[in-house]
Amino acid sequence: MIIKTATFVKSSGKWQECPEPNMPEYAFIGRSNVGKSSLINAMMNHKDLAKTSGTPGKTQLINHFLVNENWYLTDLPGYGYAKVSKVQRKDFEKLITNYILNRRNLVNLFVLVDSRHSPQKIDLEFIQWCGESGVPFSIVFTKADKLKPNVAIQNVEAYKNELLKTWEDLPETYLTSAEKKEGCEEILNFIQTTNEFLENNSVSFDE
Repeated sequence: MIIKTATFVKSSGKWQECPEPNMPEYAFIGRSNVGKSSLINAMMNHKDLAKTSGTPGKTQLINHFLVNENWYLTDLPGYGYAKVSKVQRKDFEKLITNYILNRRNLVNLFVLVDSRHSPQKIDLEFIQWCGESGVPFSIVFTKADKLKPNVAIQNVEAYKNELLKTWEDLPETYLTSAEKKEGCEEILNFIQTTNEFLENNSVSFDE
């Protein structure tokens, strides 16, 4: 997929405030500081599209971007650790779950996981919740450039083995590096193929 245009649309504090759900939508989520904004910028070939920060928990709203005038990319608040109160964290969790469960044009959720770490409980629990809730999702391993290639692959395999203890089949997985733009093309190809399938089958998101 060639990115011709990628523009910020709006930030929403409630899922009901999101743009009209009339196009395919792909959302990105992960623990705070997983490298989500950097990966979005690398995919869109745009240095400052999504705001990056060294401070975990910076994204606190649902941020929508319109890509190529025909699909939405959504940057969701991170789950897990963030320098916020317990009340704020509960609000974030409510915002995220309501969006994921109610956004009818959400085609796929990309769950970002740091490839440098062993399987984290909070990631495994979120992935389990996605499965139990019937949410279509893929797993995106980030920051592969911080590791030797064979170590990154080993870590991904260890993660898959952990998931296979409770899953019969695993979703699509991608190994990425925002720094080197690795894996970006594969994710964009998946989105393009999915969009073409939806278009060819005249899928409508109207209620």
